[in-house]
Amino acid sequence: MPPPTALVLTTLDTKAAEAAFLQERLQEHGVTVTLVDTSLDTDGTVLGGPEKLRAMDETVARATALTTEALAQAQVVIGIGGGTGGEIALNIMRALPITFPKVLVTTLPFDPRAAAADTSLILVPTLADICGLNPTLREILENVAALTAGLCASRRSAGACLRAPTYGITALGATDTAVQSLVAALQARGEESTVFHSNGYGGGGFARFARLGAFHTIIDMTPHELTRLHVAGAHVPMPDRFSAGAHLPRIVLPGGLNFIGFGEASLLPEVYRARPHYAHSGFFTHVKLAPDEMARVADALVTSLNALTGPVALIVPMGGFSHQDAPGGAIEDRELREIFLDRARDGLRPGIPVLSVEAHITSPNVTDAILEACDRHRSTAAAEQKD
Repeated sequence: MPPPTALVLTTLDTKAAEAAFLQERLQEHGVTVTLVDTSLDTDGTVLGGPEKLRAMDETVARATALTTEALAQAQVVIGIGGGTGGEIALNIMRALPITFPKVLVTTLPFDPRAAAADTSLILVPTLADICGLNPTLREILENVAALTAGLCASRRSAGACLRAPTYGITALGATDTAVQSLVAALQARGEESTVFHSNGYGGGGFARFARLGAFHTIIDMTPHELTRLHVAGAHVPMPDRFSAGAHLPRIVLPGGLNFIGFGEASLLPEVYRARPHYAHSGFFTHVKLAPDEMARVADALVTSLNALTGPVALIVPMGGFSHQDAPGGAIEDRELREIFLDRARDGLRPGIPVLSVEAHITSPNVTDAILEACDRHRSTAAAEQKD
């Protein structure tokens, strides 16, 4: 068996010493290295603005082709870079298979959440800048070499998620109890689930998995990202968040659709401070939707469901859409639930059933309703196959 190989992406015109040091450490672990130069082709000219962005795009295209060609002989891809080099390496990695082992070693001069929302990636902050070797950087690169050797030793083939599709489920902390109950119920049936955090970033990964065929059924329990897309809140572009996997059986609930997700309470925009809200954690604050906003996101969800081609069911838990939308909760509001239910019943096309359940989203009755909808979809599919 040949020794494991790591592909190292870096701008050799500026990071050659660092790449050489990492290569030596990897070789000490029995890992061979193939270097992929991601330097900008500028003939020594310092570029700025559109010219630099164009050169970066050209470099990404060239290096992605080289990396993809060499991928069959590699077990890990490593990127090393600061601002420009890190962004180039990250964009190359996003084009690779979703679960293939990828390690980005960077000063993190950008928020990585948006760029890494739809790809499996190990981020290693260098703390110090990648500008010449020093004790700190050597230690970081030694850690990367050890980490890479461990990844290579596993000798696992990536892509298991595509070979064994599961239920694709969306969640948030505000619906976590409901999701855990559902996952446990599916496990009791011998069925597996893959859960995604519907926080404005996890939806990007959810949509990519759906496009790739990683699900056999979608249970969109927490379409909260509609509030981020149509009202306010941080999110990545996710044009197919609610359309990817359009042909699959889909059960939808309005989990988390009653609030807007913001950051720390001290940073809450003034316009929202007068509304009912609560600190979900030290980093996140949830603000109750206004009635017109609920109508807006309900209409957006209805539009997306009407466009699907597979079997769809909508379950509306009228006892509450999230853990604080309950008697005594900080954002409890029956009126918002009624608005959602009315808009759904008025707008959904014939053939999409709407089941109203007088229970909170965390209730076992809601879990049972979801399982029953899954069974109906399965029975219908089996009958169609016989015909």
